[in-house]
Amino acid sequence: MPSDSGQLFVVSAPSGAGKTSLVRALLRLRVNLRVSVSHTTRPPRPQEVDGRDYCFVSVPEFQELVEEHAFLEYAQVFGNYYGTGRAQVNATLSKGLDLLVEIDWQGARQVRAAMPGCVSIFILPPSRATLEQRLHSRGTDSEAVINQRLREAREDLVHWNEFDYVVVNDRFETALEELESIIDGEGQALKASRPELKPLIASLLT
Repeated sequence: MPSDSGQLFVVSAPSGAGKTSLVRALLRLRVNLRVSVSHTTRPPRPQEVDGRDYCFVSVPEFQELVEEHAFLEYAQVFGNYYGTGRAQVNATLSKGLDLLVEIDWQGARQVRAAMPGCVSIFILPPSRATLEQRLHSRGTDSEAVINQRLREAREDLVHWNEFDYVVVNDRFETALEELESIIDGEGQALKASRPELKPLIASLLT
């Protein structure tokens, strides 16, 4: 990309870490930051708008885009396909705007391979108890679903050290400030390699 292009940020987290709330707050604070709109084959839900929430396409259309290498990453989730469009990402960055992609660790791995210059961020909960409490406080999932999400969270957590930076979402305002510092290129103290993360990771994986 040209030197005056925007920066691509990839953000991942286990379910319940608070990623979505942090990203929404970050977008309100940063006028130069956009969020990537994924393609999907699932039907639109009420109030969802094509091009704003998702780019809704049919399965044949999605498969054609795959054959054209139109995605930085794509995956099938619960029977539906999702993908990050390469052209849309490049178009946004070429305008000098920064772009944020919310994605799981597998998608993040694909994006890093396709665009090595991206900055990747992993968000952690401060403890397993907090993670469980946040999942319960949503009030939308059954106990079986919550237990499934906790198992999936552990699988996600194993990949924390594949990312450039790690933010621990203990106090929301502090985590938001830390995300801003990374966006500003001042996140050296938040590198994933910092040794003080290891006890937290060990406790989360126990």
